[in-house]
Amino acid sequence: MKKDNLIVISLGGSLIVPDEIDWRFVKSFKVIIKRQITKGSRFILITGGGQLARRYQDAAVKVAYNLTFDDRDWIGIHATRMNAHFIRTIFRANAHPRINKNPNELEDFRDFKENILVAAGWRPGFSTDYDAVLLAKYFGVKKIINMSNVDYVCDKDPRKFPDAKKFRDISWPVFQKLVGTIWDPGMNAPFDPIASKLASEANLEVVVLNGRKLKNLENCLNGKKFSGTVIS
Repeated sequence: MKKDNLIVISLGGSLIVPDEIDWRFVKSFKVIIKRQITKGSRFILITGGGQLARRYQDAAVKVAYNLTFDDRDWIGIHATRMNAHFIRTIFRANAHPRINKNPNELEDFRDFKENILVAAGWRPGFSTDYDAVLLAKYFGVKKIINMSNVDYVCDKDPRKFPDAKKFRDISWPVFQKLVGTIWDPGMNAPFDPIASKLASEANLEVVVLNGRKLKNLENCLNGKKFSGTVIS
């Protein structure tokens, strides 16, 4: 398998299900990915859980106050898998028929011939960002595009603090100070703490950009100037 034409994208669940399922966004995203495929690119798409996960998690906590960390995380994992089935279905003509749910068991996917491999959440304690890093490492891809709901990584939440400083480039050590070291189910970080540590150790580059700005995503995919943060 050629590695230089394989692109890993962590597709934030907040883009697929910001409130209701955003089929218009998914339709436009599909057009861009198909256009890249005609240019010879292939993709690994890892889906997050988005509001689908958070609504189930919030409802479960209201009903059963003593939910464990794992209970909440499993709910989120299954939400990522529902989103993954949705994405695989809309790309069915181009996608591998199976969804990867364990980034440590990839032997059956090693030589996938299709243009797209869809992946989802794995196990409690690990986000889909972490899965994206493991998949990138396995397939020898050195860059991950993280489609989030923010334009840049900032030193604090720009929605609450107008004076938040944005970063166009940031090192892993500085980024890790911003996000901390603990993973919490449902947390909303540009790239999760555990995944960040692994990506740093593997010398991976992660691009964080606003996935809703699909022209900007296309610029990134085409090697043109784009808005976003490069973590390396």
